Amino acid sequence: MHKFLGKFSDQIYAIMRIVVGYTFLWHGAQKLFGALGGDPVKIASMMGVAGAIELFGGLLILIGLFASWAAFISSGEMAVAYFLAHASQGSPHLPIVNHGELAVVYCFVFLYIASRGAGKWSIAAALGKDSLG
Repeated sequence: MHKFLGKFSDQIYAIMRIVVGYTFLWHGAQKLFGALGGDPVKIASMMGVAGAIELFGGLLILIGLFASWAAFISSGEMAVAYFLAHASQGSPHLPIVNHGELAVVYCFVFLYIASRGAGKWSIAAALGKDSLG
């Protein structure tokens, strides 16, 4: 399988980064603006801070600018979200039971992006600056 898809790993990674950033920013838009049926929250609240991290972090990950930092902060936010909002809703060790599987997946995908950077098809790559990825 590696020989078949391995040659496309940079492109597949870029698509994953773009899609994950895009979906994450909409979580923030729901919280901050009530977009797509969400209820807006106060900016000066824990949910407001979470919404700002999701909106701006998702956008930076999507475009590939300071993606490592944005993903690292977003990963931390998702870890906090899991333990504050989901782990107390049933078994803390079974995300499928406490409905925290999305937070767990986002947490670890963002951790991976933080370790790898923006990669191909990013503003950082276009500028030739790995430090901006």
